[in-house]
Amino acid sequence: GVRVLVGVNAGSAADAAAGAAQGADLVGLLRTEFLFLDRSAAPDVDEQEAAYRAVAEAAGGRRVTLRTIDVGGDKPLPYLPLPAEANPFLGLRGIRLARLRPDLLADQLLAAVRVAHDTPLSIMFPMVAVLDELLGARRALEEAVAREGRGTPAGLRVGMMVEVPAAALAAAEFAPHVDFFSIGTNDLVQYTLAAERGNPAVAHLADPLHPGVLALVDAVGRAAGERVLVAVCGEAAADPRAAARFVERGVRELSVGPPAVPATKEAVRALD
Repeated sequence: GVRVLVGVNAGSAADAAAGAAQGADLVGLLRTEFLFLDRSAAPDVDEQEAAYRAVAEAAGGRRVTLRTIDVGGDKPLPYLPLPAEANPFLGLRGIRLARLRPDLLADQLLAAVRVAHDTPLSIMFPMVAVLDELLGARRALEEAVAREGRGTPAGLRVGMMVEVPAAALAAAEFAPHVDFFSIGTNDLVQYTLAAERGNPAVAHLADPLHPGVLALVDAVGRAAGERVLVAVCGEAAADPRAAARFVERGVRELSVGPPAVPATKEAVRALD
């Protein structure tokens, strides 16, 4: 009796087009790192705007959820020198980089605001752990809107990734400041079970159905209430067993890789 959207995870316009061809309702996660990697300087505002427009066009006008840049010590950039870190997954990454290079976030948000005037766009901030990070990101967005000059786009939605257990547990504190939560189960599982997802020796521990993980999803769903949408964009969204448990806990959007879209839509229909 509830509507659950199935989106596609995309890292390019080609991914967005593939998702649309498979029947995706939206681009539930646009990873923007493809614009920043393998180059000597950051892309400027115009280049980013063109890239985001290309994704929106490939998605056929469906809503696109853009995740701001999420790089760190594990994905170093030549123009973003970072200190060596023993564990990059616990270091400078996601929204934490905005303190180091606010100009990168400012330009990305300006490009996104330009596009949002012409197509449905959502912006979400990765690796948020404390409220000050979210409020700082929202201030940066307000500054981008002022810089762009046409006011807040009518269809713009603002959210945050929930990847850090502390953010899930404190979701009620974040809820008044967002339109949606997007649960990144890959990192949430990794941080909850203290098992690095790239380490084969502990890969067997990475269970999205672990009671601890489900309790965190439940906490987010309860904090969201009726106003705030809850999405899942990790690999677990494509697992029919996990998807069912997520929907029970208030998730109303699942975002998966392009090939998994049809099977995920079928699994959602089977829940009724």
